[in-house]
Amino acid sequence: MAGRIAQADVEEVKSRTNLVDIIGERVALKPAGVGSWKGLCPFHDERSPSFHVRPQVGFYHCFGCGESGDVYSFLRRMDHLSFTEAVERLAGRIGYALHYEDGGAAPETSGRARLLAANAAAAEYFRAQLQTPDAEIARQFLGGRGFDAAAAAHFGVGFAPRGWSGLFDALRGQGFTQEELLAAGLLSQGQRGAYDRFRGRVVWPIRDVTGQVVGFGARKLFDDDQGPKYLNTPETPLYRKSQVLYGLDLAKRDISRNHRVVVVEGYTDVMACHLAGITTAIATCGTAFGADHISVLRRVMGDDTSSGEVVFTFDPDAAGEKAALRAFADEKRFSAQTYVAVAPEGLDPCDLRLARGDAAVRALLDTKLPMFEFVIDRRVAQFDLASVEGRAAALRAAAPIVADIRDPSLRPGYARVLARRIGLDLDEVTRAIGGSRGRGAAPRPVPPPSEPPPPEPAMPAVTLASLPRTREVVLERDALMGALQFGHRIDESTLRRALGAPFRHPALDAIRVAVADVDDYQSPGWAVRAVDRIREPFRGLGSELLMGSFPALTDTDAEASAADLARRLIIRRIDAEKAELLRAIGRVAPDSPEGRDVRMQLRTLDEDRVRWSVEGAR
Repeated sequence: MAGRIAQADVEEVKSRTNLVDIIGERVALKPAGVGSWKGLCPFHDERSPSFHVRPQVGFYHCFGCGESGDVYSFLRRMDHLSFTEAVERLAGRIGYALHYEDGGAAPETSGRARLLAANAAAAEYFRAQLQTPDAEIARQFLGGRGFDAAAAAHFGVGFAPRGWSGLFDALRGQGFTQEELLAAGLLSQGQRGAYDRFRGRVVWPIRDVTGQVVGFGARKLFDDDQGPKYLNTPETPLYRKSQVLYGLDLAKRDISRNHRVVVVEGYTDVMACHLAGITTAIATCGTAFGADHISVLRRVMGDDTSSGEVVFTFDPDAAGEKAALRAFADEKRFSAQTYVAVAPEGLDPCDLRLARGDAAVRALLDTKLPMFEFVIDRRVAQFDLASVEGRAAALRAAAPIVADIRDPSLRPGYARVLARRIGLDLDEVTRAIGGSRGRGAAPRPVPPPSEPPPPEPAMPAVTLASLPRTREVVLERDALMGALQFGHRIDESTLRRALGAPFRHPALDAIRVAVADVDDYQSPGWAVRAVDRIREPFRGLGSELLMGSFPALTDTDAEASAADLARRLIIRRIDAEKAELLRAIGRVAPDSPEGRDVRMQLRTLDEDRVRWSVEGAR
């Protein structure tokens, strides 16, 4: 049986991997000071970015939820990998051959990796089948919607033959078991055994944000197919339809760059938009657009200001209107402005491209309406505005929408829009909006008297924000931050002397002990290992210091500042020793041996202080 991955390889793979590249595939990161990047945390929902990444030390930390770690812990959290799987994935990414202890070969690939491999093999099988004679009906379907062979290849579109076990036989021949293929959602289980889930259909591979195939969507082609028009992979360990967005792997770069995303309703709509030049288009996979989709998109687009745009395209029928209202219910989860674009004559982007060309698809975005205006129009359209009763009912229905606009500067403008739509006086509409504010909020539940009182809240953890702002604590805080982030650039003897005496603040002193205990400040990853050794409950504060924004404009300035802070700690220690000696000199006779020894120590301390002061002035 194979042994563990050699520790030297674990460290080597980590050192060769840029943490910003790995996290940047899922989170839009922006520069945040010297050697630091920030974005919206992938581990909790937030409005403004508190998730920081320092590639030089290979560490991330969220100042909002406290999550922190290295590239391996990130992959383990995000993709539910084992430690071995995380190392093997990164090694494969950089083409590094791993070695295993005891001379063993690579261990058997684990469950999740096997499911990913099965999906990748299935995608290749479907793609190859699209070129066979039996796939003529699929090629005609794609061609009839304006997609040639190059478009199909770009999106990985394939064909599932009509037989019951074509895919099953092909993948079993590659070493995959029936249990693995069932777990991946590629097979279905019937009374007579397992059979291909997708048969006689055009197939689209569905990839996660990193480009790995996690599932499939398929459209039926034959009239005798009794299944649904569209069939997707069922829920699996890889595929969760509430979190997957079709096309995001292709669109993520432009979404992050342009802070715009276009949400369409189907696979062919995504293809049409991308081919027409709208490369930020994505779609849900067999489910309504919901909160989990929003969380994924916000991280990718860096949704922390109102300057971004989210444009929804809906069919102008009852189903499209219902979808728009569902999207409106979650609108406040975005910081970006939300819009709705409805194509003329009820055409979806794919049909619009066929009928009027690529330019018409691009022009669709020019007709977008703000989401609030779209929803107001739909609410008002339900009433007869020719009657007094109808106008009053329309006002009651639409006023809460305007009242719920999170940006107060927009409310007066939408009040005027609503007044014009209904044909009422602006003052009357404004009063109705004011009366609607705060309605609908559910009262906070009160526990029945029989329930025990809630437990007392735990003592708050020590954080950067909770540290006292005294001069001594600020010096210790900044010196530790400089040591953790730039200790490898500070003279080692200086750093060790600076950290050799206890600190005034107990939490900072616990961190000092861990940093002072480091054997080699030039060893890659030493700061992360030091943070791991900090005793609780102060480890979180250590992570904050490692990831905090060090006040400097350049690396050179940061190095000089970190060294100066270390010298200031040394001078503080000298001053403390001198003060103790001055108190002692009053307790001994000046001409006694003890008195002469104290004066010699004072002279040495004065010379030492001058030397360190001169060093700091250079």
